[in-house]
Amino acid sequence: MASKPYATVPAHPAPSRAAVSRLRARPRAQVLIIGGGINGVGTFRELALQGVDVALVEGGDYCQGASGASSHMIHGGIRYLENGEFRLVRESVAERNRLLRIAPHYVKPLQTTIPIFSTFSGMLNAPLRFLTHRSGRPGERGAVLIKIGLSLYDAFSRRGGSVPRHRFVGRKGAQAELPQLRHDVKYAATYFDASVHNPERLTLDVLRDGLEASPGARAVNYVRAVGTNDGAVRLRDELTGGEFDFAADVVVNATGAWTDLTNGALGARTRFMGGTKGSHIVLDAPELLAATRGREIFFEHSDGRIVLIYPVGDRVLVGTTDMDAGDDLTPTCTDAEVQYFFDLIRHVFPDVPVRREQIVYTFSGVRPLPRHEDTAPGFVSRDYRIERQADGASGPVRLSLVGGKWTTFRAVSEHLSDEVLRELGASRRTSTAELAIGGGAGYPSEEGELGQWLDALVGDGIDPTRARVLFERYGTRSSEVAAFLRAGDDNVLGGTGELSERELAYMAEHEQVGHVADVLIRRTSLAFRGLVTAELVQAVADALAPHLGWDGERITEEVRHAVNTLVEGHGLAADSLVG
Repeated sequence: MASKPYATVPAHPAPSRAAVSRLRARPRAQVLIIGGGINGVGTFRELALQGVDVALVEGGDYCQGASGASSHMIHGGIRYLENGEFRLVRESVAERNRLLRIAPHYVKPLQTTIPIFSTFSGMLNAPLRFLTHRSGRPGERGAVLIKIGLSLYDAFSRRGGSVPRHRFVGRKGAQAELPQLRHDVKYAATYFDASVHNPERLTLDVLRDGLEASPGARAVNYVRAVGTNDGAVRLRDELTGGEFDFAADVVVNATGAWTDLTNGALGARTRFMGGTKGSHIVLDAPELLAATRGREIFFEHSDGRIVLIYPVGDRVLVGTTDMDAGDDLTPTCTDAEVQYFFDLIRHVFPDVPVRREQIVYTFSGVRPLPRHEDTAPGFVSRDYRIERQADGASGPVRLSLVGGKWTTFRAVSEHLSDEVLRELGASRRTSTAELAIGGGAGYPSEEGELGQWLDALVGDGIDPTRARVLFERYGTRSSEVAAFLRAGDDNVLGGTGELSERELAYMAEHEQVGHVADVLIRRTSLAFRGLVTAELVQAVADALAPHLGWDGERITEEVRHAVNTLVEGHGLAADSLVG
């Protein structure tokens, strides 16, 4: 999520970054994309692959907004069936199956179980919710409704995938599979979706694909669109404070919940967006982790909200809330939401001990949903549309993306790119439907092949534990990273065996790191898993400094910025981050 004002680092006059210099040197492109979340980055990749002269700017870091505050799921959206969004479910299932094939380094199958506590509940309320899109009286969905929904879901899942069909078990079967479930459970329904454990890194992989697809493609973070000047977009480098103009024939606004604000900066008043806030907590809770038996537990809480508990590595992710965001587009997880999460854990696992001290990370974001007036937040469409505006005869055409979800980013990007190509009078050269993403190319499908990859990294002088970390972080691109590490003296940072000085140099050179927090939150999962210490924050700042031109004062500011962001934005304990 975007940083709060308390966590800003003052702009510093400094030599321009190489990516900014490339924009300034040629301040024009056929297409300018504003927004570096997954949909903006996906559209950038699509257009670069079509040979379009395209540039992208992001006001914060890549994947810093809603894209970085997701539930880490790649799913068909079974609950969207209740909204009647059959087209979206069909597309989502197809894209889920596709991402399992083209991004296997980050997207993995996820076994999901729904605990069910009644047989016929919801039979009268469900039609009301379907027809009116209002929440109606809160009430559980019973086994009959869930069976109907999963049967439909299976029908959508058949094409282009090998995901097993759902299965139902009764009380004894449910308690045998998940012994810690509430004793009054009547059924358990199990099906498969997918998860993305590193959404930020997948976004970076998509971005790099775009940069490598065309020598003229350019992208830069921490550059914000702040106005217009004679038809050009006025851009500001948030790290240095410098401003310059950039012209394009088509401007794509992919800034999510900020779409209306971005259009306002460009001189157009729009009221497209009405996002909802979603928060999550991450727990280091071995008892809860064991209770899940490696599955996502996906269920309806007592208030009618669909929520989830599932393991992400050795941590447990619990979410999510869904409430109108209002004007706060950089929200944080509140104490009331934390209490809600603990209540929902007890709703299905009443005897599993969980404590607030086990929270290692919290995060919150605003879903980029369309304005929805009096429609209940949970029933706002998760589908997307593209709004076209033209700035007079000589100004650029502006296309605003309204909506869009993680699972369908490739399809959304393809659709948006086709609209751009139509505006340019150009045609599509290639499809991304089966094009592997980044480190998913040549990814080993068998355990033996994985062992060969790891052996190759170890054989080149990388510690076995480090080799596995690199492979999980970069996929098959880990061989390139390992070669970079071997090209100079390297030291693993104190406080973690998962990061080294040379790898930070690699990130600074190849991944546009702007702040220490970028490394802790988005280039690695160290913050998400609660592994950040004061020692590590300082070590990362010191290691990045020579590569980013930071002096002693800037190092101090970066440490303060990282600590403030983690404590006040993500719920980390201050005493663990103050040396």
